[in-house]
Amino acid sequence: MDELDSAILAELQSDARQTNRELARRLGVAASTCLQRVRSLVRRGVIRGFRAEVDLLALNRGVQAMVAVTVRPLQRRVIDEFKAAAAGMPEVLSVFVLAGNDDFLVHVAVPSLDHLHGFLVDRLSQRREVVSFRTSVVYQQVHNTVLAPL
Repeated sequence: MDELDSAILAELQSDARQTNRELARRLGVAASTCLQRVRSLVRRGVIRGFRAEVDLLALNRGVQAMVAVTVRPLQRRVIDEFKAAAAGMPEVLSVFVLAGNDDFLVHVAVPSLDHLHGFLVDRLSQRREVVSFRTSVVYQQVHNTVLAPL
């Protein structure tokens, strides 16, 4: 990673839909150089994909929560199975495997508090490996869309 790679990443994180020609113009490099660098970043796994950021409220999923989950027995098979099951639930945005008191942090987005309650009682708590969970409703979220180099 050099300065040009970092500049490419910053630009693409701000607007991944811009053309290679526009990206090259903004960075002051030849289009062929820019294309070669972007392809190298993809090939090296630095850029893992290009995605559209969606508005959860526009998709009728305006209620978000973070659910701290404890599972037992604490075995790799149980962890892997819960992780896969939770990630496959349509309400779930992200699943984090943790160290500490909680085993997982599950980020969910649903249409209403009633839907959240239903998800917790009818889906999450019905999994036999789940022994407890704590839910925190998200009031606001600030998301860094551009990662600065450290």
